[in-house]
Amino acid sequence: MTPSDFLDRIAVQLGRRTGDLLRNHPRRAYSAIVLALAGFGATAFGVAPLTAEVGLTPQHWVTESVIPSDLDGQVLSLSQHDLSLFRSDVTKPSDTADSLLRRLNVDDAQALMFLRTNSVARELLAGRSGKMVQVRTNAAGEIDELVARYPARQAAQFNTHFTRLRVTRENDQFVARIETAPLAAQTRMGSGTVRSSLFNATDDAGIPDSVASQLAEVFATDINFHRDLRRGDTFSVVYESLTADGEPITWNESAGRVLAAEFVNNGKVNSAIWYESTQAGRRGAYFDFSGHSKQRSFLASPMEFSRITSGFAMRFHPILQNWRQHAGVDYGAPSGTPVRTVSDGTVEFAGWQNGYGNVVVVKHADDRSTLYAHLSRIDVRKGQRVEQGMHLGAVGATGWATGPHLHFEFKVGGIQRDPSVIASLADTVALAPASRSQFALWAQSAKAQLDAAETVSQAGTGFE
Repeated sequence: MTPSDFLDRIAVQLGRRTGDLLRNHPRRAYSAIVLALAGFGATAFGVAPLTAEVGLTPQHWVTESVIPSDLDGQVLSLSQHDLSLFRSDVTKPSDTADSLLRRLNVDDAQALMFLRTNSVARELLAGRSGKMVQVRTNAAGEIDELVARYPARQAAQFNTHFTRLRVTRENDQFVARIETAPLAAQTRMGSGTVRSSLFNATDDAGIPDSVASQLAEVFATDINFHRDLRRGDTFSVVYESLTADGEPITWNESAGRVLAAEFVNNGKVNSAIWYESTQAGRRGAYFDFSGHSKQRSFLASPMEFSRITSGFAMRFHPILQNWRQHAGVDYGAPSGTPVRTVSDGTVEFAGWQNGYGNVVVVKHADDRSTLYAHLSRIDVRKGQRVEQGMHLGAVGATGWATGPHLHFEFKVGGIQRDPSVIASLADTVALAPASRSQFALWAQSAKAQLDAAETVSQAGTGFE
């Protein structure tokens, strides 16, 4: 055991014993604290600050006795202070009122009975699990207030509001109320190092999976995350996180955009900034620090993040049992995973097509088209106008499919082409000349935030 581990173990044990002492013997605990402070307060020293010319700077030592006054009065005041303890957790599918309160370290028979019998309070454990719960208790472990936060009841408010269930003790009786409140966006930062995979690295850094998916998407034209990722690659990211009463929500991690990111892959620095021009009619896009667009007219993948199970090459067909050219790309993903259009266009076909099963064909400019096959469902109709990134349906195993996956094809003039090549050669979204000065200021601010994220991460990991 290292000295650091030994000190950490002592700190944990002291923390547990201190918590028990505060809860069971508050007057004794406060007395001990004040007496300890009195022992440390015997002498104070002051030294003039050092400068570059130490020898020329006069130094003065000041010694003064510090005598704590009215210790008995301070002990009495502290012992009469009401102690409030806070604890948070998330509801589990198997939770009962009793198991949840035990996990929250609550010892309150009256509160337990109220959560079991009150029609409003019973919603705490009704429906889906994953509700964020916080309790405020007194020194005896009795509830003063319980607040649960979870998704809004109305589906239309899922990304904008949340439900707040509040149980409070009023005149020695409990009262339960339910209200809807708006979510708030909070800017967060993170940084990490790749050891095995991008998702493991973001997990270690406490960054949501949705942000990892966005990083893979933003840098898809710079880095092939299936082949090019290297051990030791580093990244920093600034992103939005939706919060409920200041707490990051756990039920809708897909919400929240990556605002800025830097990814060092095999020694090469790649950067991205989300920028929305003030010009009317222009959508936001990602650019590097120099103002070159990261967004191309065709996305690299029809899904946010997935694995390629069969590329654009010769392969042994699993059903026909012969070798033939695979004229598309297969992406392995669970059934129900959203599928999106890789570029703006018009739905040319949406329906069943023999071995393709449920299929959508989108017609793009310059005699180009894309095909999405084996879908479990179709969310668009023929003739509908779609924009890049819009969901067309979901992954499935319809038609000639041995398991859930998406078969994706890219055609130019009716001839299948390798989608990865088309995406890499696609046109980029240009930054308007009138926006360059404003963008430069935005990029400078984003770079400072990314540097701060990296510094904080290094400080937290001992500058490894």
